Amino acid sequence: MTTATTSELAVQASGVWKVFNEGQTNEVTALQDIDLTVSPGEFVSLIGPSGCGKSTLLRVIADLTHATKGSVQVAGMPAAKAREEQRYGMAFQQAALFDWRTVQRNVELPLELQGWPKDKRQARASELLEMVQLADFATHRPWELSGGMQQRVAIARSLAVDPPLLLMDEPFGALDEMTRERMQNELLRIREETGKSIIFVTHSIPEAVYLSDRVVVMSARPGRITHIIDVNLGSRTEDTREAESFFESVTAVREALRGRGGGAISARVGEV
Repeated sequence: MTTATTSELAVQASGVWKVFNEGQTNEVTALQDIDLTVSPGEFVSLIGPSGCGKSTLLRVIADLTHATKGSVQVAGMPAAKAREEQRYGMAFQQAALFDWRTVQRNVELPLELQGWPKDKRQARASELLEMVQLADFATHRPWELSGGMQQRVAIARSLAVDPPLLLMDEPFGALDEMTRERMQNELLRIREETGKSIIFVTHSIPEAVYLSDRVVVMSARPGRITHIIDVNLGSRTEDTREAESFFESVTAVREALRGRGGGAISARVGEV
């Protein structure tokens, strides 16, 4: 992995702790001493047991909840300022579209909130719907679309203000396997076209390996980073899922999740 300076990093989390209900009888430490950097254009997946703090870490990066200790910078600025300046887009497991707005107007929403003129936001939304291959559905309502199509609308909306970073919390978790694989390929295509940095939360080891440059493995609560697996599979194609290097990478992540190999390590697997 190429080493980047702090000012060049898409994300830098240093010594991050998150404690809920601190000092109370129901205190819970969700995150413990998290150090993580993400380079521009890098795809990083977070994986770990349920309740390990993956989504909490994503929310801390997004400044939707505050770190108890430590610091987070996004695009070279404090996370709070990055949120105010919309330096990231976010997509969740549920597309969270507004049924009373058309697909086009759902994508326009972030631009509308920023006060963009109607003609400019319409042009931008049309451009994004072309990118996610849904231009023909611009006037449809979300409930008229399949789950995969709704997620593509949500991704288009997250790209509306052209942020350098996408934060994605299990966006394909509710989809059937075939649709999920198609959506993975769509996301990789969009990433290649836009050059965005992506942090992606998933419970699926094959999904994390197929999509990522690095897979960050977290422990059970309190969530700590135990392993970082570098994945080197080259350009992904349908054949990638059948390649020996893919299965080697899946095995490496699975072994890390099982806690084998001791403490925090960085491993490089899957070179082709």
